[in-house]
Amino acid sequence: MKKLLVFSLALLTGLLLVPGEASSQQQAQVFQGARIIPIAGEVIPSGTLVVQDGAIVAVGAEGSVSVPSGAQVHDMSGKVIMPGLVDTHSHIGEGDGGDGSASLHPDVRILDAIDPNSDSFYKALAGGITSVNVMPGSGHLMSGRTVYLKLRKSDTIEGMLFVDDPMTEVAGGLKMANGTNPLGGSGPGTRAKSAAMVRELFLQAQEYKRKKEAAESPEDMPTRDLGMETLLEVLNGERIVHNHTHRHDDILTAIRLSQEFGYRLVLQHVSEAWKVADEIAEAGVPASIITLDSPGGKLEAVDISYDNGPALENAGVLTAYHTDDGITDSRLFLRSAAFGVRAGMSRDKALEAMTIAGAKMMDIDRRTGTLEAGKDADFIVLSGDPLSVYTHVEQTWVEGVKRFDRSDPDQRGYATGGYDVFRGHVYSHGH
Repeated sequence: MKKLLVFSLALLTGLLLVPGEASSQQQAQVFQGARIIPIAGEVIPSGTLVVQDGAIVAVGAEGSVSVPSGAQVHDMSGKVIMPGLVDTHSHIGEGDGGDGSASLHPDVRILDAIDPNSDSFYKALAGGITSVNVMPGSGHLMSGRTVYLKLRKSDTIEGMLFVDDPMTEVAGGLKMANGTNPLGGSGPGTRAKSAAMVRELFLQAQEYKRKKEAAESPEDMPTRDLGMETLLEVLNGERIVHNHTHRHDDILTAIRLSQEFGYRLVLQHVSEAWKVADEIAEAGVPASIITLDSPGGKLEAVDISYDNGPALENAGVLTAYHTDDGITDSRLFLRSAAFGVRAGMSRDKALEAMTIAGAKMMDIDRRTGTLEAGKDADFIVLSGDPLSVYTHVEQTWVEGVKRFDRSDPDQRGYATGGYDVFRGHVYSHGH
């Protein structure tokens, strides 16, 4: 009777799990015969990838990796497998953007405005993106806290975070901007005033930090200030500043401010990086860049160039690409690496820029960005070479769960549909 009860409970538990996720998390999945690009090492012409319980168990040449007994084996002959793409700058999730009530509001969290069921997440998955830095807008000097998301299926934003508790752990970075975007309106009227306002706020944060450290009792503690708490995390190196910047002089201003206050910085967009690549390298600051396939946009970005990729690589700068979706479409993200190589970037660095480089800029590189044993099972299956215009993302797996399958008619529309795609038309809500 006891054995029967245990069996019944186990059966009930299995039935309650989401279909497709139960087997992939409990049963080993083996992907054989693909050309594997692990990023962490040499390309494997015909390899085997083993995943179980959301993690990579093994990866290597076919015949050198043990296939677990009872594993589900997938024949990937003729396909390419590489890590899931990491987008270091995006606006998917239908968040609010930037609050217009002030130029500086580090207390605002984009986390509180994201719809975890947004169709934009499914479009990102169709582009092979598995991890993303979702930002508030860039219309202000300091638009608020960003959030690092893993594109798991979840009806709550908490289920997509890299951290367990956003109230006690740092769940993202801080979005800052300089140049044209924050000027005008109720904000600063000049670039010099923009920098002065940022400096003044960080001086206040330093004083807030000093008071907290000097307090000998709870009564001595300064009144809690949410904005100051954010900046305290920045000053302590726990929260990274992601700074929207375009012109070469604005790039150097962003670096100058980070050096004055000692915070960690990722340069975002960096349209004129090719003009100051050596200075960026000397500062030891990483750069997340964007590529555009058509002219237009703002005057301060008129000198944007595909040469940014090779210029930064040659200078020794850690370089990633991003979409800034909806400036560029998440579904076309792999083109960024192709544009970089076309301009002279090495193939290896271009693919790193889509994966591990971005993971490093978000402090998630211990979890994702390469195919290595022990890391999260985030990977994509491609129909061909990742730099070919003819290649499609056929499958996207997040922590061992298939999140996108181009061969499924209910999901294919997210890859092939127009700019506005609605779940009710192409994707059942149950997925």
